[in-house]
Amino acid sequence: MKKLFLSLSVIAMIAFTSCKNNESKEKETEQEETTMEADTSADEAMEEQKTIVGVASGNDDFSTLVTAVKAAGLVETLSSEGPFTVFAPTNDAFAKLPEGTVASLLEADSKDALTGILTYHVVSGKFLAADVVAAINDNEGSFTIPTVQGEELTASLDGENVILTDANGNTSTIVITDVDASNGVIHAIDTVVMPKS
Repeated sequence: MKKLFLSLSVIAMIAFTSCKNNESKEKETEQEETTMEADTSADEAMEEQKTIVGVASGNDDFSTLVTAVKAAGLVETLSSEGPFTVFAPTNDAFAKLPEGTVASLLEADSKDALTGILTYHVVSGKFLAADVVAAINDNEGSFTIPTVQGEELTASLDGENVILTDANGNTSTIVITDVDASNGVIHAIDTVVMPKS
């Protein structure tokens, strides 16, 4: 009888220990799944940050541009797959516009005009600085670039600097090149370029 009781006690202890081990394994599995989900969310957030909008948002020199992109409702477009090449005006470039221009463009009733100006700075496809320079050299010193807005920019060289000439004959210099993003590339420019329409 004692042996039977002892055997039952041992079986009960083994069963109890086994249940505890199963519970621990289940908890570990749940924790691993939670960690994997958190990692996936973090990866998605990082990937989102690496888009053109994410990269620009992370750079204080582009804060006016980011505000304008949000006001024009272009965040989703410039965060999409692309690829895009963006000639991004710095805050100093926007500051060169006549006083009150930026504030006026950010008003709701100026959304179409703002969208036109911003998309005039965007080119479909990814073109690094070396590609732009090669295109200029291959086309006898100037290269016409069709923008997403529909009008064209003309790229040329002034020494080692790439100059963009807009539809009105105004010029802008590329001051920073090849800022990489997951859906394209950004080149910073020192003056806002303007379409005719």
